[in-house]
Amino acid sequence: MPARRPARTALTAAAVALLSVTAVACGDAGGLRSAGGTPAAVSPAKLWPDLRPASSPAYPYDVATRAVVKGITVPGDDIRKVDPVRVVEAEIKAHPDDYGSKGAYHATVDRLKNCRAGGDGAGCPLLKPYYRDLTGDGRDDMTLGFRLYPTNQTGVRVYTVEKHRLVQVLADNDAILGVELAGRSLIERSPADISGYEYRTTWVWDPGQRAMVFSRDEYLHTGNGRHAKKPSPTPSPTPTSSPSPASSSASVR
Repeated sequence: MPARRPARTALTAAAVALLSVTAVACGDAGGLRSAGGTPAAVSPAKLWPDLRPASSPAYPYDVATRAVVKGITVPGDDIRKVDPVRVVEAEIKAHPDDYGSKGAYHATVDRLKNCRAGGDGAGCPLLKPYYRDLTGDGRDDMTLGFRLYPTNQTGVRVYTVEKHRLVQVLADNDAILGVELAGRSLIERSPADISGYEYRTTWVWDPGQRAMVFSRDEYLHTGNGRHAKKPSPTPSPTPTSSPSPASSSASVR
């Protein structure tokens, strides 16, 4: 699965630091104040021009997944005729370490028994499949989602048909708030560590890798979250004490 968690943890920590600086800088503001003149635009400054190129890739993101689904036929190369339940069963069979009795998603196997052909049934973890051309070949591809127990995550999968075979071209497990299809992109929304924010991860079709690849991971403000606690009012200066600064400022670099 895509290794986004370490990067997200660092991003959240930076956001917390920024919120803390903002709270200190603006805690005693009693009204609107001028921010001063608008600074002149400055071109980007290239740091460390003599830095040697890295000898190894950056943090290894699992940016693409591609695998032929064994045991599944595609009648007439029409992906709509493929039973989604059988597709998930094929995944479970192909990944015993994940879905076995000691696997992270072992409880999914029992719940899948509640699914009838097509994916409906009370207690069935499989969500409604969606069909759209995401690969640009003019034919529908299939986007599947299914709940993963006992983690309560959601598995998101995309399948296409190549040479009469069903091919998985995206596989991602995460805490999911929602999934959107925009053009030939798939966008996942996930909860962030700070209320009022969320992650949005975008996957796009890459003709070179023949797979949906990790394209963008955003950290976005979506509404009112927890507000930083306001500091105590600055005490008035007394004859025996030095005046306290009326305000403080800080910059984030």
